[in-house]
Amino acid sequence: MPEANSFSDAGPDLWQCLGWQPNDTQLSQLKELQALLRHWNSRVNLTRLVENEEFWISQVFDSLWPLEKELRTPDRTRRCIDVGTGGGFPGLAVAIALPGTTLTLVDSVGRKTAAVESMANSLDLGARVDVRTERIEVTGQERSCRGAFDLAMARAVATPPVVAEYLVPLLAHQGQALLYRGHWSSNDEAHLKRALVPLKAKLADCKQINLPAGRGLRTLVRIEPLAPCPKSYPRQVGLPSRLPLGHQADDKRS
Repeated sequence: MPEANSFSDAGPDLWQCLGWQPNDTQLSQLKELQALLRHWNSRVNLTRLVENEEFWISQVFDSLWPLEKELRTPDRTRRCIDVGTGGGFPGLAVAIALPGTTLTLVDSVGRKTAAVESMANSLDLGARVDVRTERIEVTGQERSCRGAFDLAMARAVATPPVVAEYLVPLLAHQGQALLYRGHWSSNDEAHLKRALVPLKAKLADCKQINLPAGRGLRTLVRIEPLAPCPKSYPRQVGLPSRLPLGHQADDKRS
């Protein structure tokens, strides 16, 4: 494993570990994204992960490693949604790496979405990136979004059962939900599997890696629909987090 400081910039060790190499345009966009994030972060406090390894590993690498399969066909037409995008990750990094993909980035905090939209436009991604300022429970019931996405992703948003309720209603017939997680346990898996029953979905895959330079363990969980998600999900704003699926009351109701 290379020394930690070899990841402080967009050097070859980073891309070798990722198994993907940006072209010149993509590399320029990623570097510009870092500069834009610095600018906006001083005004909006989007994230502390802006400099050196914190940007290139904890933002860029961590956004892209779960997309190992998709990175092999970057120009394929896809619709993707990033739920709880915060400072624009993983969504903006995905937009750069997958030029065939159109993305919807959702966050309920207006000052964050304003910054993310400005960054997308500055990166010439505005034609492929739509930014929505709303709660995901609202997005999930919106006709233009429900059942519309090939990929629905969320990083560090909520517990797995809650995130599943946010993402599964957004999936197209053969779409997948991507849950970016840290540590993962058998209890996490059991709780998620219980939550997926009323959503008519299944756990398709679970993969773990250690980020370069000792930046920690990461887990990717992929979920696939088994049938159209019942129209009652996602429930009203606040309910998924207050009463996560898999609780006894929900099991009886479902």
